[in-house]
Amino acid sequence: MALLATGGTVIAQIEDSGRGVAPIASSGSFEVSGVSVDVAGPNAEAARTAGWRLAQRKGWDMLSRRLTGRPGSLPDSALDSLVSGIVIENEQIGPNRYVAKLGVLFNRGRAGSILGVAGETLRSPALLVVPLQESGGAATVFERATPWQEAWARFRTGNSVIDYVRLTGTGPDALLVNGGQVSRRGRGWWRTILDQYGAADVLIPQVKLRRQWPGGPVIADFSAGYGPDHHVLTRFTLRVERTDALPALLDEGVRRIDAAYQQALRQGALRTDAALSAPPPGQPLPTVNVPAPGAADLGPEVATTTPEGRTTLSIQFDTPGVAALASSEASVRAIAGVRSAVTTSLALGGVSVMRVVFDGDPAVLSAALQARGWQVTQGGGVLRIRRAAGTPSPNPSAAPAAPTGG
Repeated sequence: MALLATGGTVIAQIEDSGRGVAPIASSGSFEVSGVSVDVAGPNAEAARTAGWRLAQRKGWDMLSRRLTGRPGSLPDSALDSLVSGIVIENEQIGPNRYVAKLGVLFNRGRAGSILGVAGETLRSPALLVVPLQESGGAATVFERATPWQEAWARFRTGNSVIDYVRLTGTGPDALLVNGGQVSRRGRGWWRTILDQYGAADVLIPQVKLRRQWPGGPVIADFSAGYGPDHHVLTRFTLRVERTDALPALLDEGVRRIDAAYQQALRQGALRTDAALSAPPPGQPLPTVNVPAPGAADLGPEVATTTPEGRTTLSIQFDTPGVAALASSEASVRAIAGVRSAVTTSLALGGVSVMRVVFDGDPAVLSAALQARGWQVTQGGGVLRIRRAAGTPSPNPSAAPAAPTGG
């Protein structure tokens, strides 16, 4: 009887679902949120249907402006085939009126092909998310379900260029990824954990909750960290006046941290640690210099030169549209000595990052870019190129072809 009772306790501890929060399905759809509608109809059902139709049209216009910078419109029959879901954020249904704030999910492949951005998709390497919450002096990850874990489980990742690996917190998650693991810098155990979940590196979004009194104001200090050394990209503080508003506060914190991760990826600052990748059999593990506490992070190097004289470097350039992306890539590829030029971080309407392999010194490439009408500056560990005022884009077809080396 005693053995059976003990066994039942162990099974209950293993199967306890109180510490696991499954993330919502992220299909990769384009999402437009905060679409307000106020529609009247002959009855409640007709008003609701008309409201959803209006939300589709307004959502498509918002998506078009966001991706292309131009307004867009499509007939309802076409939108019906593009919309993959309606998210009800808040709604009020009356006998003949429908007032709501909705979100609209658009099929990424179909919508991207219509807007001309289907082939310009970019995703980061798979990155493991470790949501660390500090509350009441205790640091918690997956030891039990926390509001911070729930906020990351609610977050829709379809609009983000970050490929998040989100854990449920069940099974061995609480043993492998916990508050103590976050403070460890050893690459060996981190490599084992990342291989377990199929990730290339780790992201550590952290929140510290401070409650003024039960049910009263809550102050949350957020930080967006990444890597075993916990490099911090940004810090900010948010506050709500009532404890029941904590989920909304944490959702806003997740949104801002995701924006920080995306910006770091586009700027080339969010780099995976080479020491976390297992080398082929027979090759030694790469070494890494762990900075001392308080040491300054000097940022990424501008270029890496191989013994053969070939240089790999990152170039930031403006991409107001798809045409600017294609012309910039063609202009760089046309420079003699450029082996390859591939956009690794795309930001239509912003600044994208191109990875360039060049046979020679980076100074030679900089001079060649200036000769082709680019303004070249160095900042943030990469080359930044801009078109000089009044300088037309060169015709790539008129430029000499890049040599093909073996």
